[in-house]
Amino acid sequence: MAERIFLGVDLGAESGRVVGGAFDGSRVSLDVLNRFPNGPVDLGDSLRWNVLGLWSGIQEGLRLGAAKYGDAIASVGVDTWGVDFVLFDEDMEMLGQPYHYRDSRNDGLLEITTARVPRSEIFAATGLQFMQINSLYQLIAFQRDHPKLLERAARFLMMPDFFHWCLCGSRVVEFTNVTTSQCYHAAEGDWAWDLLKKLELPTQIFPEVVAPGTKLGQLRPGVAQATNLGRIDVVTPATHDTGSAVAAVPTENTGQPNWAYISSGTWSLMGVEVQNAILTPRALELNVTNEGGIDGTYRLLKNIMGLWLVQECKRSFDRTGRSFDYAELARLAGEAEPFRSLVPPDDPRFLSPDDMPAAIAGYCDETGQPKPETPGQFVRCALESLALRYRQVLDGLEELTGVPVEVVHIVGGGCQNELLNQFTANATGRPVVAGPVEATALGNVLVQARTAGEIGSLAEIREVVRNSYETKRYDPFESDAWAAARERLAGLPS
Repeated sequence: MAERIFLGVDLGAESGRVVGGAFDGSRVSLDVLNRFPNGPVDLGDSLRWNVLGLWSGIQEGLRLGAAKYGDAIASVGVDTWGVDFVLFDEDMEMLGQPYHYRDSRNDGLLEITTARVPRSEIFAATGLQFMQINSLYQLIAFQRDHPKLLERAARFLMMPDFFHWCLCGSRVVEFTNVTTSQCYHAAEGDWAWDLLKKLELPTQIFPEVVAPGTKLGQLRPGVAQATNLGRIDVVTPATHDTGSAVAAVPTENTGQPNWAYISSGTWSLMGVEVQNAILTPRALELNVTNEGGIDGTYRLLKNIMGLWLVQECKRSFDRTGRSFDYAELARLAGEAEPFRSLVPPDDPRFLSPDDMPAAIAGYCDETGQPKPETPGQFVRCALESLALRYRQVLDGLEELTGVPVEVVHIVGGGCQNELLNQFTANATGRPVVAGPVEATALGNVLVQARTAGEIGSLAEIREVVRNSYETKRYDPFESDAWAAARERLAGLPS
């Protein structure tokens, strides 16, 4: 068959890119057309997203794609991080610059909200992990701080849906990202209307929810002309980046939760794929989350702080003139003393500290552990702690599903950290299969290919990934030392 090109826009917390996915019927290859920075912007004592800057980078990538591939391009779709959103008025004018999920306005709102509606009631409806970054608490922040702005709101679009609106004018939201909001009813398959009304949030702002793979329309005429793409289709992939990444996990056991995944990057999202949301009291107790997946599946998972710990340590080292690349930091960590210091990665103090090494050192000092002193010690502390946290989460997932996990797949940019991959195998006592790095972009373009009729099923998507990309296996060892460290971490306060 003739090779077809599907353009994937993949926006992460640190950068965005536009990729061309070339599919020949059995294999797919990716070509990065444009890469551009992303991150929080300080504005008026708040953290915001520069969505207009991102839209500019997207358009440049589309222009480059048109110049390179021309009429071979079939469609375009966008995936991003979860929870954040854009509000519009009735004329579809944006109401302010969208907030970043790490903005301090969210502090304390989880507790305030659960005092109004019990945690058990919120979880029974939404099945979502309680995190102050969730859209629900951000909306409560608008209700408290900007009530007049919220009164003007007529449409709520999450980040990928906003960019689909930019592309084609669609005004709907997509299932996999909506399920990160804590505003969606996991059992009823619709917005959690009763919960939203109890919290006195304006229900008229919430639009139709569509499934991944939905054709949203064609490019706006102006966008088509400016990019030279023509009126190609806009197709929604699994718009939550982890939803796209999980679609591209190269497992042969689709439909069976006997494998776990870690979508590894700024955040680590660790979970299993299940057919229905798990909303039991024990699931609430373990504070897991049920997020939407391909074909109506759910991603039973836990959000873990992830390589943010290392990224922020590096940022601090850079500020003080000690510049290292990530490979050098991994080498220094590998040479550092094992298990010298451990921290619970999900402790709130690590969510948005002014100085990550100071936050880690402060925790170690409070808990009677030796404080890390060198870059290698800080990074080793972060990586060992992450791996041990993965084991804690894995134990909970197995308990909830009743199915033993036989292998852990690590996908995304973080799977390039070989030291963390080995630590994860050691801590979990399971083999780790690392790769592909580009799982999110692969999931994005292959869902588009399925919508175009080139692929028939989720199992076939994963077969294409196995045909196209190599993986690397890490087997566990040093189990006694890791078991002792696991007990140590379990005894630390968080």
